[in-house]
Amino acid sequence: MALKGIDIFKLTPKTNCKDCSQPTCMAFAMKVAQGVAQIEQCPHMSPDALDALSEATAPPMKAFKIGVAGGEYALGGETVLFRHDKTFVSKPLYAVCATPDAADTAIAEACKVDYERIGERMCVELIYLEYAGDKAAFAEAAKKAADSGKTLVLATDDADAAKEALSAVADAKPVLNGANPSNLDAFAALAKEYGVPLGVTADSLDALHDAVQALEKAEVKDIVIDVGAASVKSAFENAVQIRRSALKSEDRSFGYPSLVNVAKLAPGDERMQSALASLFTLKYGSIIVMEGMGYAQALPLYGLRQNIYTDPQKPMTVEVGNYPINGADENSICALTVDFALTYFIISGEVERSGVPTNLLIPDAGGYSVLTAWAAGKLSAGSIAKFIKEESIEDKIKNRNLLIPGKVAVLKGELEENLPGWNIVVAPNEAISLVKFLKEFQAAA
Repeated sequence: MALKGIDIFKLTPKTNCKDCSQPTCMAFAMKVAQGVAQIEQCPHMSPDALDALSEATAPPMKAFKIGVAGGEYALGGETVLFRHDKTFVSKPLYAVCATPDAADTAIAEACKVDYERIGERMCVELIYLEYAGDKAAFAEAAKKAADSGKTLVLATDDADAAKEALSAVADAKPVLNGANPSNLDAFAALAKEYGVPLGVTADSLDALHDAVQALEKAEVKDIVIDVGAASVKSAFENAVQIRRSALKSEDRSFGYPSLVNVAKLAPGDERMQSALASLFTLKYGSIIVMEGMGYAQALPLYGLRQNIYTDPQKPMTVEVGNYPINGADENSICALTVDFALTYFIISGEVERSGVPTNLLIPDAGGYSVLTAWAAGKLSAGSIAKFIKEESIEDKIKNRNLLIPGKVAVLKGELEENLPGWNIVVAPNEAISLVKFLKEFQAAA
């Protein structure tokens, strides 16, 4: 960020009015300098000051959105090279290739991967439609891809083909990927006319830098930098150098999201494409194009992305309360686990699989796993008893069987003292054993 807190403070109204939710103008300026507040949050900032500060305080990588409601995704906005420095902002998007003659099959296959992991939808976000020489077929296939609900990337360096396709799907706000040093004027005009982000590539980083600057001079606002597909080595070097130049050298001409086509880097090799997609998820692909995406590829890849693009300073939690599963009612048993989202979804899944009606109780455990919460004092007999009282569990549920995680069996005695009348049952250590345990417990009850 170009300006320090004191530089920003000099342009504030200095009234300490607190309308920005900060106690003083100096505190507000420091928050803006740190990137945790926006200049626009001060309603009294003069237009001249806003103009002077907006560009200087913007992230070194421009942030913008592609697609439309229901399939709209953010790109860019990154401020650090490494997740442990702060956090990553916009997760990479995965695209699958399609050609006009095989568009129906490619779109249908892409739509098959669609599931939920820890409260987040996992699916193929983009269709990367490649021009194959027939303009009418290209435009027709673009319509089909847009109608599928997927966000579209139009891949062609033919300006006439691009224009025909854009005229058919402009409302879907696709990405047009095909600008290069030989066609910059025509593609810049198309991007401006249809209001779409423009992908650009070149044979070298110097030529790519010059091409981006030319697009900026042509007032193209949203740019995606295609790192090229000459080799894995060059693509990786380009992706890293572009990101380092933007964040470390504050080179705004390289401060745009990157597109990496691993389908071209490893054609026909599904395993290598998966490996490369993992690599560029970490370093630093914003759009990653693959030949296809099945569950065998998606499960580890989306898991990796979710782990890396989750803010490490904010534990993933579920809301405190009672979650009735399998039609549980006031007469159903109670089971307790923590509010860490991954733990909740694993446990709830096994409980559902058992078919046993169960009230799954979730106290506030700080967003930690079971053992971590217990070691940190966030999960104790006292906190569980307090939760049951505050949530009026005893008024709502007549059944007095409470299953606790086996890893905190040490809490059984204290819980029996804190919850008189309850039968505290130690469940298995591992979630995989829950199905058998619950069925046997129900049969014995």
